[in-house]
Amino acid sequence: MKRVANALTIRILRAEDKSQWADMWRDYLAFYETALPDDVYETTFSRLLGDDPQDFSCFVAEQNGALVGLTHYLFHRHAWKVEKVCYLQDLFARPEARGAGVGRALIQAVYDEADRQGAPSVYWLTQEFNHTARKLYDRIGTLTPFIKYARS
Repeated sequence: MKRVANALTIRILRAEDKSQWADMWRDYLAFYETALPDDVYETTFSRLLGDDPQDFSCFVAEQNGALVGLTHYLFHRHAWKVEKVCYLQDLFARPEARGAGVGRALIQAVYDEADRQGAPSVYWLTQEFNHTARKLYDRIGTLTPFIKYARS
């Protein structure tokens, strides 16, 4: 558990967080104009709480007893490295908590976990139009020249 300014606590997701986690993830997905069926929420939450090292993990940001942010991350093998790398898939801060260091604290928690697990690389994707988040990303990461393609 890590404490930062403004009585913000970054911690691992717990079973009792399900409702608040689902609300935040739903809002995160809505930002990207995506909705998922309930069984995906159930499966994802179960995996986040599981102990399979191949599954995603989750840190949440808690302030005054309420969850104000989340991040999902995963360690995986990489063909160009001996060590595993860390993929930060989802990052969300509630609108009322933005600008208070929630996103930065969650990313730092992932960086710290990557260091703890010996993973030299942490990477993530965002959409080009996500200008607010990109201001943070430009300060704490390096923009790469890669372009993502997906199966049609």
